This record gives sequence, structure tokens and C-alpha cells, in this order.
Amino acid sequence: MPKKHYQKHYKIGTRGSLLALTQCNQARAILERLTGDTFELEIIKTQGDMITDIPLWQLEGANFFTKELDEALLTGRVDLVVHSYKDLGSIRPEGITLAAVTKRTYAHDILLIKNQTIAELNHINEFVVGTSSPRRMVNLELGLSAFLPKGSPQKVTTKVLRGNVNTRIQKLQDGEYDAIVLAMPGIERLALTESSRVELEKLLNGMNFMILPQSEFPSSASQGALAIECAIDRADKGELLNKLQKMQDPDTKEEVSRERIAFNEYGGGCHLAVGINVKKKDNFFIHKHLGVLNGNPVHVSKLEGRDLPHFFVKPKVFNGLPGDDLLVKKLPLKVDLSEHDHLYITSKNCITSLATAPKSLWAAGTKTMKELAALGYWVNGCADSLGDDEIKNLRASKACALMIDTNAALSVLSNDEATSTLGRVIPCYTRVIEQNTDKAFEEKINTSDVFYWTSFFQYKAYIEKFPQIINRVHVCGLGKTYQQFKENNINILPMSSMVEFKNWVNV
Repeated sequence: MPKKHYQKHYKIGTRGSLLALTQCNQARAILERLTGDTFELEIIKTQGDMITDIPLWQLEGANFFTKELDEALLTGRVDLVVHSYKDLGSIRPEGITLAAVTKRTYAHDILLIKNQTIAELNHINEFVVGTSSPRRMVNLELGLSAFLPKGSPQKVTTKVLRGNVNTRIQKLQDGEYDAIVLAMPGIERLALTESSRVELEKLLNGMNFMILPQSEFPSSASQGALAIECAIDRADKGELLNKLQKMQDPDTKEEVSRERIAFNEYGGGCHLAVGINVKKKDNFFIHKHLGVLNGNPVHVSKLEGRDLPHFFVKPKVFNGLPGDDLLVKKLPLKVDLSEHDHLYITSKNCITSLATAPKSLWAAGTKTMKELAALGYWVNGCADSLGDDEIKNLRASKACALMIDTNAALSVLSNDEATSTLGRVIPCYTRVIEQNTDKAFEEKINTSDVFYWTSFFQYKAYIEKFPQIINRVHVCGLGKTYQQFKENNINILPMSSMVEFKNWVNV
């Protein structure tokens, strides 16, 4: 006979903010379903909750959101604590153990802006973004202007923004900022619970958004994950610990552990002006670190999980980007987009098909996103060169659905042979192979050691014309092209970005 389960009751320590209570109640529901036990919330006020007028990085000390919770855990006032993992310091008190790291769906930062402000961008001399994070301040002021529609102010400045999520959004509604940047996981959790979603929906009325790509605006280390802690020396011989471990998500734990290692290597602390994100894709870990450390720029883009060949002399490289590719020509097709309100632009070759701004606009990579912005379009987000699944995930956001209709059909602008899992493909260009190429171009191909491919079609065209290059080193990004190489069982070296590729071949 199965062993009878005797229901236990536990107390969860939590901060009292709406977000903390919401994410704790979500964790409680999952724990009760997984364990059959009951859990109640114990609200504990922390120092960080009481300081609302000064950025925490300007204060002496640490663990502003956790000290009081730690004490409650160690004294037995509560049985477990649910933290936003990014709030946890590198050194945890003796006697406390990390029981589980929960699955994170999003780690991104999200920029919120009123639709009215987007319409008036041409009349704003200085674009003021609210945030209290040093990494956001640095990266937004350095890079955001390239993502704003042409004619917008080129100068982006940041202004301190404190308070809980709802307070911050209200300040945006009240006109204290042109835009604000928040952690996307926070507003997503509020959108997942009915009671908090009702209030959030009112606050987001008339709002639009831009999900900031991790390659240019990496989030805080651990952002998006919840950390569940309990005391080590409990009298239950590890019973609660074993129950809490049912919440563990192995992939998120692997990502976050790498982020926190990098965070510590940069010196840690809430004053750190370096964004750090690690994303697991297939069996690789994509590292993006960006910001400033001790006055020096930090720009790390690397892929963990594959070995790169070593060159004793600098290799000759063929870069298949437009301008270098003289074999595959792209010819525009006439397209009517009048009935397509939500668009995904897979290539710069599709941009000329646009005539008016759609209700939502998505891009395949940051380069295309910037090119759309340069033509005056507001872009909601991009796949960051990770393929269709990334867009599918972003559009599944319940928070974003409060601002635009993410359930509406998405039209994919691509070439006339493309397929997509996202929606109907609208052909915007066709690819033809140039039959006559000059001697200088052919010599470059014949003598190149490394080839960077932007599509599987491109690779096949070159192999057919230059079969002698088939055993050279072939490289591509981690999106759809990489998947097509895998499906055809062709060896290919994936790259996290063009930055990583150029650093490698220039060594």
C-alpha cells in the first residue's frame, strides 16, 4: 500500500510589496500542488522597502532586501523564504541553504512608454528614462538612441526612479519621465495573477513597450529567477528541503549560477554597472556582459559549450554579409501589407515593403531593429538572432498582451521560399544566384579558410559553385540557419554574435 501523506503546514517569509506577495502566492500555489501541504505568507518589512527616495547603490551596506528575512528564517519565525534571486548577495548567512531556483521565462528589461510620447518624439529634445540601476544608466545612455525612431532625440539621459512597480508606472503616467525601464519578469508576474493584473492593466492603459535585447542591454545577474531558501539545521531531517527542491529548474539554475560567477568576478554589489545574462540554447550557454567597470568598457559576447579551432596564423575570412556576398542576389517583390497589422521582419531586404507603421513590429536581430528605427518605426522587440522561438516566447507575455494584441495573427516578412512557425509568410524578396562572377571574387572564395553564412540557402549556393571549400571551417549564428545545418547533419560552428566571430578570427 502507498505510504499515507500527513499534511504539513509551513510559513513563507516575504516582503510586503505587491510584486513580492504576488510571486510568493504563485510559488505557494505550485508548492501546495507539488507537495499536498499547506503554506501561508508571513510579511516582513525590510530596510530596502523603507528607503524609497535614494538609490540603494548610493548607500553604505548591503542586503537591503534580505537581512530581516534572513533573521526570520534563522530564528524559526518562518520555514522558508522566496526571494527575487537578483536581490540575494553573493555571501549568504551561515545556516541558510538555497533549496531551489525556479524556472524563469523572461530575464529581459522592458522599456515602457506612452503611445502619445511615441507620437511626439520628434518634438522632444532630450529623452529622459527613469531607472535607478547603474548598469541600465550606462547601457541606456550609450545605446538606446539607436533603437529610437529616426527624428527622435539622439540624447538619452537617465533619471532616478524608485518605488514599487505600480508606483514607477504611475510616475510615467504622470509625465515625470519620457519612458521607464523595468525588469520584465516583475510585470509579467503581476500580469499572471488576476487581482494584480486588474490594477496593472489600468496603469498600462495607453502604453507601449520595447523589450530590450540582451545582446545590447543585458539584464541583472539572476534577474527573472526566484530563489527559495530554508534553514539547514531543521529538525525535520531535510524533509522540507526535499519538498522545496521539487521547484528546481535545472536549466535556470545553470544559467543563473554562471551569471552570479561573472557578477562576483566583476566585484558584485548593487553599484555594479555591468549587465550580465546567460541563456541556455540547445547545449550551449550564450554569455552577454555589457557595461562599464572602473571606467573601462566591458563587452563580452561568447558561447560556452563548444571548442573553437586554433589558428597559428590569422585566417582568411569570407563574411557572407551583404556587400561581401556577390553570388546570391536578393530581388524585391511587390507586396501589399494593408491587411497585416502585426509584422515580424526577418531581414533588411523586407524593410522596403513597409509603407505604414503596423500595430506591432518585431525584428529578427538588433541590426534589423536599428534599421527599422532609422526609418522611423517603433519596434517592440527582436529575436536577438535566436530564431522564431524567441519571438514566440516574447509574444506569449501576459504583460505585453495588456498593451498590444499579442494573440493576433503575426505576418512574417521573408523570402519566397521561407517557412515559419510564427505565422503566414509574406514573400518580400526572391533569391537568385549570379552565374557570372569575377576572378577576384572567385580567388577570395578559393583562398578563404573560414566562412560565415547568413543562411543555409547561401551555404548551398556556394558549395555548389565552389565544392572545394566544403571541408573548410563553416560558421553561422544560433538562429534558424544553425537549425537547418543541424537538420541536414552538416558540421557547423555556432557563434553567439558577430562580435565573438570577429574577435576569434582576428586573434
